[in-house]
Amino acid sequence: MGDIALRVEGLGKQYRIGKAEAAYRTFRDVLADTLSAPFRRAVGLLRGNAAAANNLSEVIWALRDVSFTVKKGEVVGIIGRNGAGKSTLLKILSSITEPTTGEAKLYGRVGALLEVGTGFHPELTGRENIYLNGAILGMSRAEIRRKFDEIVAFAEVEKFIDTPVKHYSSGMGLRLGFAVAAHLEPEILIVDEVLAVGDSAFQRKCLGKMGEVAGEGRTVLFVSHNMAAVQNLCGRGIVLESGRLIVDALVNIAIEAYTLQGSLPSQAEIDLHQHPNRVSKGTPILARARLMNAEGILKNAFITGDTLILEFHINTVQLLKRPIIGIGFADSSGTRIFNLVSAYTKTGSSVPDLQGNCAICCRIDQLPLLPGRYSVSVSAGSQAEPLQDAIEDAFFLDVEAGDFFKTGNLPSVNWGKVLVQSEWESYEWERRSV
Repeated sequence: MGDIALRVEGLGKQYRIGKAEAAYRTFRDVLADTLSAPFRRAVGLLRGNAAAANNLSEVIWALRDVSFTVKKGEVVGIIGRNGAGKSTLLKILSSITEPTTGEAKLYGRVGALLEVGTGFHPELTGRENIYLNGAILGMSRAEIRRKFDEIVAFAEVEKFIDTPVKHYSSGMGLRLGFAVAAHLEPEILIVDEVLAVGDSAFQRKCLGKMGEVAGEGRTVLFVSHNMAAVQNLCGRGIVLESGRLIVDALVNIAIEAYTLQGSLPSQAEIDLHQHPNRVSKGTPILARARLMNAEGILKNAFITGDTLILEFHINTVQLLKRPIIGIGFADSSGTRIFNLVSAYTKTGSSVPDLQGNCAICCRIDQLPLLPGRYSVSVSAGSQAEPLQDAIEDAFFLDVEAGDFFKTGNLPSVNWGKVLVQSEWESYEWERRSV
């Protein structure tokens, strides 16, 4: 038990959804329902429908049979789509709500940041709210006084610290709320979607602070839809789906499982006609896509360093002058890795004017991607209208480990996503004037 920060066993949370009543009912309606209720209940029992007989409300499980253990010093990302049960789990762990089944045991002082700014009073100044919010989050007055200047500087509200919070912009209030909660010193820190705070610069500051907390050896549970942040901060990931825990693994594996929820498997040939992610200005142009190797054989998985050929079936009624075809590759967190555009290529390999049924082929002689699953986005248009037809996440590309450098060595996935060939040599240093 000495190295365990929290233990969750068979955790479940049930909610009852009530049925809406009629907006207006007469005394005659109420009397008729009362007299007929015993007969309706009896009919329901005879038909084996006890729920209908008792007129029970609908029951849903926000969490169902969730079990996991977190060791001290671990940083765990909890991810899942909206409604998966993430916030419900954190509320139970923070003792805001009680579980219906199972139990959660936490060993150590807990600090929770579930809704930034909770507890702020609009009539009080920023200074007064720091003391109030700090007390709500479990900080002593001496601790707040010791960290006061650091909190104010972090929130960047020095000029307005003695102004009532009701005069703050929404971003200022959120920044101050995060600053107070981020300067707690609990053994277990529970954070829910704090990256919605402030502008991009302040979000980076928040991430930096979260990294400091993790680096100090404290246990962190981090919920976010920003997969890049989860990947950077966490070593382990837990994926929830419809209230159940479906993956508990290394963060890269968990993120990949999350991004594949509800998605189709990778395919060697893809029909793009009815793709749900299509955005077109006029008649769609992109009809089909095919993935092939150097021999023209259809494949749905490639090896790092392989030749990859992407072939697209273009169908355009009107003449497409000076066409531009774009291909974008993104990793499992949605970060764009690189783009290929027909207009930016070797002289002599540009695409000619198109009309009717045509095939466009893009060849990558040495696929520079490390192992993983990548989403591929495609666009087609002209010099005048580059994005005439675009499909985000049109299909997936699976890449397996290969000897890219022909040395028998392949860098770790943590080094990046793209491999680049380079040449090295040594010679005597020559001093040059600048």
